[in-house]
Amino acid sequence: MKKSALLLCLLIISHLSQAQTIYSPSRKLALTFGLSPAGEPTYKLTFGPKIVLKTSRLGILIQDQPGFARGLTVVRRDSSQHDDTWTLVWGETKTIRNHYQELAVTLQQAAPPRQRVVLRFRVFDDGLGFRYEFPTQPNLKYFTVTDELTEFALAGDHKAFWIPGDYDTNEYPYTTSRLSEVDNAALVKASTALPVRAAPDAQAVATPLMLKSVEGLYVNIHEAALVNYPAMQLHVDRASYCLTARLVPDAVGTKAYLHAPDHTPWRTVVVSDNAPAILASRLILNLNEPSKITETSWIKPMKFVGVWWEMQVGKSTWSYANSADTLDATGQLVPHGRHGANTANVKRYIDFAAAHHIPGVLVEGWNVGWEDWFGNWKEGVFDFVTPYPDFNVAEIQQYAKSKGVSMIMHHETSGAATNYEQHLDTAYRFMNRYGYPAVKTGYVGRIIPRGEHHDGQWMVNHYLRVAHMAAQHHVTVDMHESVRPTGLSRTYPNWLANEAGRGNEYNAFSTGSPPEHETILPFTRLMGGPMDYTPGIFKLKNYEPNHPERQVHTTLCKQLALYVTLYSPLQMAADLPENYSEHPDAFQFIEDVPVDWDDTRILAAEPGDYLTTVRKAKGKDEWYLGSITDENARQQPIKLDFLTPGQHYEAIIYADGKGADWQQNPTAYQITKQVVTSKSVLTLRLAPGGGAAVSFKPIAGGQ
Repeated sequence: MKKSALLLCLLIISHLSQAQTIYSPSRKLALTFGLSPAGEPTYKLTFGPKIVLKTSRLGILIQDQPGFARGLTVVRRDSSQHDDTWTLVWGETKTIRNHYQELAVTLQQAAPPRQRVVLRFRVFDDGLGFRYEFPTQPNLKYFTVTDELTEFALAGDHKAFWIPGDYDTNEYPYTTSRLSEVDNAALVKASTALPVRAAPDAQAVATPLMLKSVEGLYVNIHEAALVNYPAMQLHVDRASYCLTARLVPDAVGTKAYLHAPDHTPWRTVVVSDNAPAILASRLILNLNEPSKITETSWIKPMKFVGVWWEMQVGKSTWSYANSADTLDATGQLVPHGRHGANTANVKRYIDFAAAHHIPGVLVEGWNVGWEDWFGNWKEGVFDFVTPYPDFNVAEIQQYAKSKGVSMIMHHETSGAATNYEQHLDTAYRFMNRYGYPAVKTGYVGRIIPRGEHHDGQWMVNHYLRVAHMAAQHHVTVDMHESVRPTGLSRTYPNWLANEAGRGNEYNAFSTGSPPEHETILPFTRLMGGPMDYTPGIFKLKNYEPNHPERQVHTTLCKQLALYVTLYSPLQMAADLPENYSEHPDAFQFIEDVPVDWDDTRILAAEPGDYLTTVRKAKGKDEWYLGSITDENARQQPIKLDFLTPGQHYEAIIYADGKGADWQQNPTAYQITKQVVTSKSVLTLRLAPGGGAAVSFKPIAGGQ
């Protein structure tokens, strides 16, 4: 009897230790989990007959404990399937289907203290998500993660679209190269994006990382639901093409402090044999938790203008005082003469917004502290409630209200996150008092607490604390210089947008970004969430008197197209009112284009080359299309089969004009109109660095 029981036990252990494969709902993808002879957990991912990831190692190392990397046994396997559809508060579509097969593998250390970890895999038709879970157990309560060993062993020397794995900034132009050519040392050294420290690993790249195999397989690696954990970078082994997780450390080199029960973020791999399907994936949103905000009617996506671009191009300043002589004999600030955030100038923007049905106005440089903010690495620069003498908060509030315009607050922290947290409640009460429904935050410079990084665990939790506080005050948030988004806008729908990438302002104060930049961003930075890119620049050359060589590296029509191709529920019409007044017919598209959608379709795409996206307005039978290209001119045929069959629409086409070119003739454009149906085909001609934007509005009685 004892021998039979022992044999049965051995058979169960043998069965549990065997590799197990689960498939996505339509069996496009196959995930295989296994243990090596040394008890190392591994996984493998295939797309039909093609290998996405070869056998790749998994593991977590824990300070002063055995950890979960080897010597493990399988004690339990649970598999299940899930299929539901959920509705977005705002987004690129009205609803999202969440359909996957799940495998949860419980592993236990073979030797005492026999701690356990759960590896949870979810396989969708468009990719894979997996994470480490630490259940409640006697020997694992408070613990410190010293490293994560997660690998993504790629099958070849793929083409990669990447930026360096910098601990503190994502504001790099993208490099396109083979994995074997990744070397970011020179890029990091030459970067002047921020006065911050960079990651020491010359072969580390940031996520989202976009890849294309020689066989034409598209692979995107990122993470979802980044909470209470540092951001993940990827170390590239240029010989084996294996990518290994690199977690952003804290001041003493530790990666994460956890308290069981807890878990890591999801590691995500989006896969397809065509590029548009990568952009259509909603896998990252599906791996985030549902909204923690029950009543969401106050959350309003919006377009806005603002006192911002004029500072970028040197027309005005953030600071109020003259930097050479800041105080007069009585100790009062001396006006600089070019302070942008003054009452009269703000009213001018409010008037423009009201005249063009734009809901919001952002004002930067309104509060005391800008004379001593940049690069000083100290606390207490800003209190977020004290305006400069020429910015009358109450008067502006009343004026904006009379015009039906909402004011958007700006909170620059100069990296002093602890100072900001001390002022959060007071600052948001101030916003409530003066009717500000939204705030743009900023984290330029080195982080305080000293030694922390923009992408480390402490700051990841800080961003969530800000989103939570804002929600308590019914305020929506747009965070700049933050960690890259990971789909948390589902959980905190008041967290509308982030910058966390190289935005349009780099065309104002630097050599700019190449024309391919906006064709790469949707496959990289935007995979995790919306980006406040600040499009809509119409004066594309000669806007900086001291730097006549600077120009925006697009045509005017490409700037229009970006409102569709670069998604954000918070879109800025970034240029000066007077520059828009020179092209009122082109500005009509910015006035018309929505920021919230019922449907999105990617009609054509190739990272680094071109992108055509069409979206259906929320609650309307109106469609808006954006098409962009890199430095090469293109002809883009467009089938209009997304339109309602039998309905006639007026198509207003904003296209690059004759001789248009981003370098020599960027403002040449033409606007034409024609009647179309779902059976029509348009051919868009895109100039070098150019684009096209189209609105489709139903014709009354046009059945």
